[in-house]
Amino acid sequence: MTPLPDRFCPTDGTRVPAASLAWCCPACRGPLNLDFAPTPASLKSLTGRVNSLWRYAECLPLTAPTVSLGEGRTPLVELKDGVLAKLDFLMPTLSFKDRGAVLLAELALRLAPRRVVADSSGNAGTAVAAYCARAGLPCTVYVPAGTSAKKVEQIEGHGAQLRIVDGDREATARTAREAADADGVFYASHVYNPYFLHGTKTYVHELWEDLGGRLPEVIVVPVGNGTLLLGAALAVAELHAAGLIDRRPALHAVQSAAVAPLAHAWAEGADDLVGVTSMAPTHAEGIAIPRPPRARQILRAVRDSGGTFVTVTEDQIRHAQRDLASRGLYVESTGVACWAAVREGALGGRTAVVPLCGAGLKTGLAEN
Repeated sequence: MTPLPDRFCPTDGTRVPAASLAWCCPACRGPLNLDFAPTPASLKSLTGRVNSLWRYAECLPLTAPTVSLGEGRTPLVELKDGVLAKLDFLMPTLSFKDRGAVLLAELALRLAPRRVVADSSGNAGTAVAAYCARAGLPCTVYVPAGTSAKKVEQIEGHGAQLRIVDGDREATARTAREAADADGVFYASHVYNPYFLHGTKTYVHELWEDLGGRLPEVIVVPVGNGTLLLGAALAVAELHAAGLIDRRPALHAVQSAAVAPLAHAWAEGADDLVGVTSMAPTHAEGIAIPRPPRARQILRAVRDSGGTFVTVTEDQIRHAQRDLASRGLYVESTGVACWAAVREGALGGRTAVVPLCGAGLKTGLAEN
């Protein structure tokens, strides 16, 4: 079995041994990155490989998966000229979070903790619960009060212990992190654990393969904690360094106007969050994150790509969800944010791909 790579803190350089259950930098308590710089396989060499995200084995920090549910390889469909949608709601747990959750479960199996804990606004929790069930790992998932009833039902259906926190998303994360500090606990954090990012990056590897060895001019992604965007940036860097693409696409990050700390920092020209973020109600619950721990990395990734931030209103979210449903695509309200951002021609004629990240059955239709 291939040795696990070490982790390190991108802020102060502190290193964390591969086999440690430490979930954050011991010096600054920040999120960790992975000391891993793979070289992707050529397009031709992918022929005949397993039809899941594990076909990109050279780019994944874990090998020989045992808990796969066939995640990945979701289809592309055209929404309008030059704009494709990637249907990541067609994953085993009905959201893109499976891409990272399977890596976390595989890692937990290797580290053999006494319990796995996670916190989530819903989709990451359902994914971690499902893959822990597949792996036979005891799991506790913390969610904020007000989480979609269907997501709560799904988490419990997979056999995880559910802890509903009487507070917002940040209070939920704090509660989970307190539990994660106990001995023998593996924190399956989609924010702090870099293995999750190396799972989400397969989204872009699939785009590259399905588009015949190229990428669109713009990759549009919803951003709360930024796991899909940072994964996309990793994949773009890998493909470019290997000479498999000759230009890097712009990353367009979409936030709900109701909770848009990163878009605000971007507008201010800042390298990190600025001020206090307002928290208005939003149908895009999955990206309503007031203080994302990887904010600096997200802002830098968008800036380095030549991209930008876009915000969408609640009306735009509602209209985009119904528009997609009228096209046969029933997507949850968070998952339509990217289509809401580009459906009226904000791309200036450039080619783009938007992710449809979660199934509509998880939340139902957004109401006025």
